[in-house]
Amino acid sequence: MFHKEGYKIIVITFIIVIGSALLVDSFVTVNWLKTLLLLTLIVFLVLILQFFRNPKRHTQLDADQVLSPVDGKVVVIEEVFEKEYFKEKRLQVSVFMSPINVHVTRYPISGNVIFSKYHPGKYLVAWHPKASEENERTTVVVENETYGKVLYRQIAGALAKRIVNYAALNDKAVQGTDSGFIKFGSRVDLYLPLDTNIKVELNQKVRGGESIIAELKK
Repeated sequence: MFHKEGYKIIVITFIIVIGSALLVDSFVTVNWLKTLLLLTLIVFLVLILQFFRNPKRHTQLDADQVLSPVDGKVVVIEEVFEKEYFKEKRLQVSVFMSPINVHVTRYPISGNVIFSKYHPGKYLVAWHPKASEENERTTVVVENETYGKVLYRQIAGALAKRIVNYAALNDKAVQGTDSGFIKFGSRVDLYLPLDTNIKVELNQKVRGGESIIAELKK
């Protein structure tokens, strides 16, 4: 299953690969070179297909838990001052996505979308300390009665040149469902209440819509 954001690119890639393969077969007479070029085209096609894959996730809805919005590796867990929306201290958990990860962004909690804003910006590498403030990004806040307000921020990286955000103001968010897409590598930051019980560790690999990032302390 492929994400709708990739349909156009996949079709164009197929046309390019098939056309190039026909040219190689017609004009390249050296067998080893022909084989190498055809294999290169196949690898290119496979990379594009895997990047836009959208595997089904088995989300267990739980109002007491925050799920990872994306696939990737946890690279930040720290207390920070969130400047844009809360303007107070929050726990930040950041997940970095490599180009081989699934790049679908999913709602970390269910609730109402009470804030959604796009920011144009730079394309610093996703792990750069200033990436969350200076790179192209979107900020979304979802609120529910159980967990309160959770902010997640899609951040473009050095390769990502387009962030897609489906979360519009007053939308009803459903935990684990698609809320956006980031093309070609980047990261997502979560900003959680200070009394949140963090359930992940640095460098831990997580799956969007399934891995538990945090839960309410009981």
